[in-house]
Amino acid sequence: MNMAGTRWPLAALLGTWGLTRLLLLLFVLRVFVFPGADVTTDVSVIYHGWYEVLRHGTFPLDDVTWQYPPAAALAVLAPGALPFLDYATAFFLLALLADLAVLALLGYAGRRPGKSPRGAWVWVAGLPLLGPTAYARYDVMVTAVAVAALYAGARRPRVMGALAGFGAMVKVWPVLLLVGAVRLRAWGAAAATAAGVAALFAVAMPGAFAFLAFQRDRGTEVESLGALVFHVARHFGWRGEVLLNYGSVEFLGPYVGLVSTAALTLTCAVFGWLLLWRLAATRFRPHSLADAAFTAVLMFTTTSRVISPQYMVWLIGLAAVCVSFRGTRMGRPALLVLAATLVTVLEFPIGFAHVVVGDWYGTGLLFLRNGLLIAATLLAARRLWRSTVPADHTAPLPGLPTHTKQTPVSP
Repeated sequence: MNMAGTRWPLAALLGTWGLTRLLLLLFVLRVFVFPGADVTTDVSVIYHGWYEVLRHGTFPLDDVTWQYPPAAALAVLAPGALPFLDYATAFFLLALLADLAVLALLGYAGRRPGKSPRGAWVWVAGLPLLGPTAYARYDVMVTAVAVAALYAGARRPRVMGALAGFGAMVKVWPVLLLVGAVRLRAWGAAAATAAGVAALFAVAMPGAFAFLAFQRDRGTEVESLGALVFHVARHFGWRGEVLLNYGSVEFLGPYVGLVSTAALTLTCAVFGWLLLWRLAATRFRPHSLADAAFTAVLMFTTTSRVISPQYMVWLIGLAAVCVSFRGTRMGRPALLVLAATLVTVLEFPIGFAHVVVGDWYGTGLLFLRNGLLIAATLLAARRLWRSTVPADHTAPLPGLPTHTKQTPVSP
């Protein structure tokens, strides 16, 4: 009877995943046309162009849109393993397999003691909210690595560190998974893996670190938190431009540099808060590692000069890992992330023309999406602090009550 009872939820989960992913594939393969801008050109044109360069043993040295760590080359080159398909189709199929890998990890974890199937449902329901962008970027592949790293963290810190280090060499942000790691073995393995991967690419392929200069010179992207200043200002006479710059649509003109500097300053403040939290936190529970990673990535995403739509894939994946632990307090931040994802697809690709021209509809969508991300960030930070820091430490966020007394649990 129990076995029959568990088969129905599993069948519902797999059925929902199958139907929603079939729809995503039909959109990225252009069988159905999704409203708004065509997001698949990044794969069929940009990624494919990088592939043609990379397969000859060098990085795109003169292409400022290449802004990724060296191991990102593996994701771009991977469709070559399916030579019987055209590049774009092969890429979308690999994205689907990465999506399935995340589901398998979440589904397996949800059946273990202390875990919940909620995480799998967050992933199944959350990723399609982003529309075809979910499969038209390689972020779902990186997220699969990050999810595997977090689940390995409790019992295999070296494996977690190795996965986090490798992930950081693919798209930087997985290094934040280590924020809540309590064992130095995880940090050591991450450093060794990242250094090894970096050295391998530096020796094997010219231009492995050209991306650093390209990334440094980026400005304020139109969907970022700082961009809201200019979306409002140009209704009151601000004279600037919106142009494709360094691979994204950015604001160029008076005070843009100042706002970009302010965003970097805010990011530095986030780093300071995380350092303070790490020094004060002593109560680590099984879910604390995932909660800390989710909070850290939320903070750095929200304060970034660029908030590309595909960044939501990271947050959905980390939110799913958090809620797969029954003891987590990240339920509401996870729901806010899902809401922000739904608004994201409304502004990109559906309403991106409104965002670019900066009318009140496009600006309103950005205020709503970024407001949801801010709310999720502050709430996650509050709950992380309260669940891990003893009561004699005052929380460093305005209006934050101190932690109630709980029984310490060893790592």
